[in-house]
Amino acid sequence: MEHSPNDVTERLNDLEIKSSYTEDLLEQLNMTIYRQQQQIDSLILQVAQLRLQSQNAGQDGGARNLRDELPPHY
Repeated sequence: MEHSPNDVTERLNDLEIKSSYTEDLLEQLNMTIYRQQQQIDSLILQVAQLRLQSQNAGQDGGARNLRDELPPHY
């Protein structure tokens, strides 16, 4: 099963093109994962801050102003 030099060259070119697309896709996926990890880290920090605020508000007791808890349309 011999292939002509043109067939081999064409197959090699096709493989190089596929490899290039695969590398590009991998880089895009890596960037997506990186951005998602940044968002996750930010959300974890926000949750920690909200927990701290909630604990501080609970410790303050009745020092809260009930008007602050009204929905904005009132």
